Amino acid sequence: MDKVSMTEDGAESVWDYPRPPRIEAVRSRLVVEVHGRVVAETTDGLRVLETSHPPTYYIPPADVARELLQPGNRTSVCEFKGPAVYWDLMIGRYRVADIAWSYPQPWRGYERLADHFCFYASRCDRCSVDGEVVAAQPGDFYGGWITRGVRGPFKGGPGTAGW
Repeated sequence: MDKVSMTEDGAESVWDYPRPPRIEAVRSRLVVEVHGRVVAETTDGLRVLETSHPPTYYIPPADVARELLQPGNRTSVCEFKGPAVYWDLMIGRYRVADIAWSYPQPWRGYERLADHFCFYASRCDRCSVDGEVVAAQPGDFYGGWITRGVRGPFKGGPGTAGW
């Protein structure tokens, strides 16, 4: 496994993350909160590291309030992980479209992600890693979680499509 080098302040540089992406187990407490509810919480997550992106965190289905999620209308295909499906959140009449995605049948090398949920921090009220509230990756397509432990610049904002 390749090591990620640290910046002078001890943070990981996303430019040292690999391509194709790497999956790592994380024991950090990952919490997703929406509309006053904890929608997901785990210490058994996975993070995906990919060049120019802050980590994306995947939460096992057993640690997600599945009764609050329903299939959305959107799909996409990752060149590495395969076809993704998107999920809407419903709390009473409160709805958040495409709040998360998952890979029901990921391609070879990414099987560990099967049925795990990855939440967009930008569409949640609060996402945290070990109590640190994350910032959402710029843009509306990628779903990386930015913590003080990672440094960019990050892909996703205006002018970064060709990175």
